[in-house]
Amino acid sequence: MSGKKKITTNSGCPVNHYQDSQSVGSRGPLLLQDFFLHEKLAQFNRERIPERIVHAKGSGAYGKFTVTHDISKYTRAKVFSKIGKETKIFVRFSTVGGEKGSADTERDPRGFAVKFYTEDGNWDLVGNNTPVFFIKDPKKFPDFIHTQKRDPKSNCKSPTMMWDYWSLNPESLHQVLILMSDRGTPNGYRFMNGYGSHTFSLVNKNNERFYVKFHYKTMQGIKSFTDGEASDLKGKDPDYAQRDLVNSIEKGAFPKYALKIQIMDLKQAREFKWNPFDLTKVWPHKDFPLMDVGVLELNQIPDNYFQDVEQAAFAPANLVDGIGFSPDKMLQGRILAYPDAHRYRIGVNFESLPVNKCPYATTNYHRDGAMRFDGNGGDSPNYYPNSFDGNYEDEKYKGQPYELDSNEVAYFDRNENDDDHYSQPGKLFDEVMTEQEQKNTINNIIGAMSGISGVKKDEIINRQLCHWFRASKKLGTEIAKGLGVNIDDFKK
Repeated sequence: MSGKKKITTNSGCPVNHYQDSQSVGSRGPLLLQDFFLHEKLAQFNRERIPERIVHAKGSGAYGKFTVTHDISKYTRAKVFSKIGKETKIFVRFSTVGGEKGSADTERDPRGFAVKFYTEDGNWDLVGNNTPVFFIKDPKKFPDFIHTQKRDPKSNCKSPTMMWDYWSLNPESLHQVLILMSDRGTPNGYRFMNGYGSHTFSLVNKNNERFYVKFHYKTMQGIKSFTDGEASDLKGKDPDYAQRDLVNSIEKGAFPKYALKIQIMDLKQAREFKWNPFDLTKVWPHKDFPLMDVGVLELNQIPDNYFQDVEQAAFAPANLVDGIGFSPDKMLQGRILAYPDAHRYRIGVNFESLPVNKCPYATTNYHRDGAMRFDGNGGDSPNYYPNSFDGNYEDEKYKGQPYELDSNEVAYFDRNENDDDHYSQPGKLFDEVMTEQEQKNTINNIIGAMSGISGVKKDEIINRQLCHWFRASKKLGTEIAKGLGVNIDDFKK
């Protein structure tokens, strides 16, 4: 800070008594005319904006994305236009289910949201540290999140609620297995991967469309906590991940992540054995190998946490030319839900805040609303078309028309003819996990399911055990043993 500055009110009026309220005598009552007392207390009462319903506890940092490989064959997006090109980014990490004061080491997925400040506008790639999710239709999301929050009667977290929901929605099994593994308790944010999770599309200069999945592979290596280590840190340092990120960047140990993609053409998408837009499933790497794109580096902690991390607003709706949506149902739901959440939580002008603002020119006819502090369009017309400003629609950004697979409108059961919820989690457990990882996962599941209680306890446990057995006989058998379930009785 440079030089001393006099303390003032928000309106600039000098304050001559910052710590003492005006009163009638030294022991008398306070006076209504002490306007700075009112301002100070009223400002304090409003310091907290509404907490995010999900991803409330988070950390963030600025950095840069550098292109290392040419993918112009697949996309005309300017962010990937040439090798060596650098783009400023802001990344926010978070836990999902916990409140703002919860511990960083909770067993929970981790949010991994990246904002690219490109010359064609801001591109938000909003994902998690897992390539899949619990559900495949957005109508299920509020119910699912309710089970991860607090019981409406006890106001405590409820294993019964969680396992009841998961056992009634076997599509969740793949993500639940990952959550119950050591990947569910990563060692901070530097030692975990990130994923766009959804299927997106890429369009090249010839208007050819491809489907894509984005991956960020940690260049620090994967490190996770065991359940015991994570639980121990909840009490010792609930802000472990935040502290670790700040300390590493301030020491110059900048976290890096390799951005990679998987590509699927339209013919492959039509013929793929699973629905390629199903968020509960992955694309096998042997069929769709990872391709290198570039490197994300985080190198600057914001000067003010609230201004940038707390007010950061990411939305999958924010795409740029050359990158598009897909028929992924969960992605389609998030296009509406995320900006709507920001307008409620921060205000309709949330994209004018420094962390969210496009650093390049923006032109539109949006006006007014709370906290409009960017000139509000000045004296320019607030309607289009008009005879004065000469603004125009750029035809080269028109996009590519495409055909839908069906013109039938109905409420389709997302699991009808697509109910293989077991092959991928079974392969993950039996073929990908090491013996020690299997052991830890089994113990984590037993510990978590041991919290199920109430009159429906046996019904919920047995239903979930059916899912574990269908995925892997070894997994189901070991969990049943750990829960004290008689296998013979269970088979009956």
